[in-house]
Amino acid sequence: MDELKTKSKVVGLKQSRKAVKDGAAAVAFIAGDADMKVRQPFESLCAEAGVKVEYAESCAELGKACGIEVGCAVAAILLSR
Repeated sequence: MDELKTKSKVVGLKQSRKAVKDGAAAVAFIAGDADMKVRQPFESLCAEAGVKVEYAESCAELGKACGIEVGCAVAAILLSR
């Protein structure tokens, strides 16, 4: 998760989902305490797109790793272009 501090990323479901669909996501992150209504469809999308998923312990931890002051359920590191 240290990569989230230094690499280009998107934070939140809407932007992360778009990055995965567009083939722009290198790796996705999901908070362990994210709502299943968010988590399950996003996991499935990542699996279909062949994007590796890593898990954070909580939304608070993932938000902190992304450099924001609030929690977030999902984030994605973008491919270098």
